[in-house]
Amino acid sequence: MKISNFILSAVLLFTILSPVIKSQNLRLEQKNRNGIYLRGEKIEMFAFSEGINIDSVTITVLKNNKEELEKKTLLMGQDSLMVFSGSFDISCSVMILAKYKGGMTSLGSVVDPENLKPGSVIPTDFKAYWKKQKKDLQALSWDVKVTSVKDESVTGGYICEDVEINCLGPKPARGYYARPENVKPGSLPAVLLVHAAGVKGSWCRSELMNTMKYAKMGAICYDLNAHGMLNGQSEEYYDQLEKGELKGYWMQGLSSRDDYYFRGMYLRLLRAIEFLARQPEWDGKRILVIGESQGGGQALAAAGLDNRVSAVVAIVPAMCDWLGPLVDRKGGWPHPFETDASKEELMKTLPYFDAAYLLKGSKALIFAEIGLIDITCPSASVYAAVNQAKGKKIVYPVPYRAHQQPPADTDLAKLWHETVYKPREQFINNYLK
Repeated sequence: MKISNFILSAVLLFTILSPVIKSQNLRLEQKNRNGIYLRGEKIEMFAFSEGINIDSVTITVLKNNKEELEKKTLLMGQDSLMVFSGSFDISCSVMILAKYKGGMTSLGSVVDPENLKPGSVIPTDFKAYWKKQKKDLQALSWDVKVTSVKDESVTGGYICEDVEINCLGPKPARGYYARPENVKPGSLPAVLLVHAAGVKGSWCRSELMNTMKYAKMGAICYDLNAHGMLNGQSEEYYDQLEKGELKGYWMQGLSSRDDYYFRGMYLRLLRAIEFLARQPEWDGKRILVIGESQGGGQALAAAGLDNRVSAVVAIVPAMCDWLGPLVDRKGGWPHPFETDASKEELMKTLPYFDAAYLLKGSKALIFAEIGLIDITCPSASVYAAVNQAKGKKIVYPVPYRAHQQPPADTDLAKLWHETVYKPREQFINNYLK
């Protein structure tokens, strides 16, 4: 496991990240290349018309993805224009949206991010609640159903299985599990893959190629299927789930912490970790959890719920700082506190499943990618959660990233691939060596 040099490289990279976000005709720049500012430091953002005549641009400045600080229309002129200048004496995020005839673009920044905190205090019975959940789960007799998988993607020297693990909550944990053949006991790291929101897309289902990728990297890997769904079913099966029992799943059971949907999801997460830890090939040291969006939130939750999780890769993670609105910040997806549900009931439910509280005191190594123009999983919400962990952190703030990665075949996509995606893959490779 080689991470020390990587952390140094990540720090150095922050100083050379491009300050630019470019749409078809308008380019935005800011003073600090990585979008990070100190309290009281002046933020300056500029627009450049790329030599094309743009009559005017409408600028909207948002604080914490929630408060509109100003909205103004400026004459662009022939060259460049300062579109925002200001400073803040509190930790917060700042984003500008620039609209003009023919397009729009955005650029983000964050002030004093390391001091962002959750929107409310942790419940006094938080630890007791999760201690009981884990105790009840451990008391459940262990029942694992394994079916061998034969597929062209499962090449010689590897074993892949469809694994179902009984669980509370009420669905079992289901996914594909792959490992190299004929290895010494206690010799391999473990990887747990968790998925983004949704029901029927490839991004939210266990896939053979995902688990085989990490098996070929020399790890045992379990790709945990979202929602306890069956693997490898027809599209009709997933369509019916999406339209039926899983429709709007993220809002199910909001009035009770024992009925909230994410309780079952997190229990399946714990069951999957236990499954990996029981494998004879596991080295007893490394469990790496990797996920994006909802999967990123699960990865952070895993780091807080089970101290056997040694590292996580959380890409624009959801489920962070749901109570951010209490301090005038937008919370993370699925933004439950911003619904019409009873705030009193939500206060009694949400904190128990919020990464901002689950991570408190975690010593896992965290690699996090944060989009500074992400309105689905706002940057301030992610920082508020990650800051609660006590282990090492490698954080990549991306001033031009929305929730989705930049569109393919664009300059921003190329920049993101070189300065964020490649370092992420390098981190994973180094960690699994």
